[in-house]
Amino acid sequence: MDFSWNNKDNSSNLSGLDTSLGFTGLKRPGDHLIRRTPSKTPRKSPGRTPGTPGSTPGRKTGDRFIPNRSAMDFENAYHKLFRENPNDSEVEMQSPSKREYTRVLQGNLNIGDPNTSRVLSFNPKVSPSNRYLDSLKILSNSQREAAAQKQTVRLIPQSADRILDAPDIIDDYYLNVVDWSASNQLAVALASTAFIWNADNGAITPLLEAADGEYICSVRWISDGGHHLAVGTSDGLVQLWDVAAGKRLRVMTGHDSRVSSLAWNQYILSSGSRTGSILHSDVRVPNHLVSASHIHTQEVCGLAWSPDGRYLASGGNDNLVCVWNAAQGECFAGQAPHLTITDHQAAVRAVAWCPWQSGVLASGGGARDKTIKLWNCNTGRNITSLDTKSQVCSLLWNENYNELASSHGYPSHEINIWKYPTMKKVGELTGHTRRVLHLSLSPDTSTLLSAGADETLRLWNLFPLTQKKKETKTRQPMSSLFMNMR
Repeated sequence: MDFSWNNKDNSSNLSGLDTSLGFTGLKRPGDHLIRRTPSKTPRKSPGRTPGTPGSTPGRKTGDRFIPNRSAMDFENAYHKLFRENPNDSEVEMQSPSKREYTRVLQGNLNIGDPNTSRVLSFNPKVSPSNRYLDSLKILSNSQREAAAQKQTVRLIPQSADRILDAPDIIDDYYLNVVDWSASNQLAVALASTAFIWNADNGAITPLLEAADGEYICSVRWISDGGHHLAVGTSDGLVQLWDVAAGKRLRVMTGHDSRVSSLAWNQYILSSGSRTGSILHSDVRVPNHLVSASHIHTQEVCGLAWSPDGRYLASGGNDNLVCVWNAAQGECFAGQAPHLTITDHQAAVRAVAWCPWQSGVLASGGGARDKTIKLWNCNTGRNITSLDTKSQVCSLLWNENYNELASSHGYPSHEINIWKYPTMKKVGELTGHTRRVLHLSLSPDTSTLLSAGADETLRLWNLFPLTQKKKETKTRQPMSSLFMNMR
C-alpha cells in the first residue's frame, strides 16, 4: 500500500483549500528569518506567465508550498501520548481525570502495552510454523483423551444393592459353599442344610439336609446351564441333585474325608478332599471313577477347570498350585501335573481362569502370603505378583470389563477390583465386618455376590451392562448329559 505524496498533483488542490477555508494568515517556514518592511502602497500583482499555472513572476519555479500540518500528524501525536513515558513525578502531577482519560483511551484503542502496541500494523502474511501446528495437535489430542477418560470413569458402588441373611454359614477358609448357576439360581450351604435362592422371584427353597453330625462342605452347579447340582459333604460323599425336580440322582463315594472343592468339565466332575486326593468321575456311568491324583499332601481347597476344558488347576493347604493338561491325558492317567507352582507361602484356596485369554491363571495365597499371582500356564511363566496386604480368600474374573475381583480376610475384610493386565486397583467394596470368604457372579455377569463370615450375602451392581455388552452368547445345553445315566 503506497502512502507517498505526489506533490505536483496535489499542490493545486491544497492551494484551493487554503483560500476557501480562509487560512490566509498561515506563515511559511523561514518567514521569521526574513525581515521585510511593509510598503505603504500595496504592490500590484503582475499577471501570470502563460503556460506556468501557479507560478509568480520574479520567483523561481518549484514545488508548491505545503502548509505545516503538525496537528494532524497522528504518528507524532501517538508518540507524544503513549511513547514518551513521563517519570513518576510527572505522573503524580497529572490530575486524576487526566490519568483516567488516558487509561480509557488506551482501552478503546485496544492498547495492552503502550511500549509495544500499535493501533495499526501492516505486516506480511505469515503461515503457521510446523512447531505451532504440532502444539495445536498435542493440545487437541490431550483434550480428546481427557474427554474420553471422563466418559469412561469407572463407577464403584459404595454400598450393596441388597443384603441377605446367611445364618450359620461356616467360617472355614477351606470350604466352598456358594455358587450361582447359569439359570439364575443361587446355591448356599448353611451348616448342614443347602438352600436354593431363585434370583428371578426371590423364592428360597431348602434342598437337602446332611446326615446327623455332618455338614455341607462344597456346592457346584453343572457348567452347561442346567439344573443339576453337585454337593460335597463332610463324610466324604458327593451327591448329585436335580434341583428342578427336587430329587437326588446319585451318591458317589471314593473319598476318605470331607470333600471341600468341586469343579465340572462337561460331564466330568472333579472333587478334592482333605487328604489331598482329587477324584475324576464320569457322572453318566455307574462306575463313575475315571482316575485319581495324589499330588497334594494336604487339603485341596481350590479346584477349577479352564473354560476351554484344557487345564485343571488345584490349590492346596500345602501351599502348592498344580496344573494338569487334560489334552495330554495327564488328569486321567494318574500322571504328574504339567506345572507345579511353589511360589506361595500359605494355603492357596483362590484359583480362577481368565475367560478370554487361554492359559492365564490367577492364584491367591492365605494369611502368610497375601499375594495374587498371574501365570501363563502354556509357558509356566509368572506374569505378575501383587501384594494385597491381606489374606486372599476368593478370585473372580469379569470378561466384559477385563477386571479381576478379589475378596479378603484380615485385616481389610473387603473386595478389591483390579484392572487386567496392569493390575491397577480400580476400587474397593466395603461393608462386610468379617472376612469375605466367597465370590460368585450372576449369569448376565452384571452382579457380584459376596458371602462373608459375618453371616451376610451382599449383592453388588458392580458390572453394569451397556447395550453392546448385553449381546451375550447363547449356550447350547448338553441334552444328552444324563440320557445314559443309571
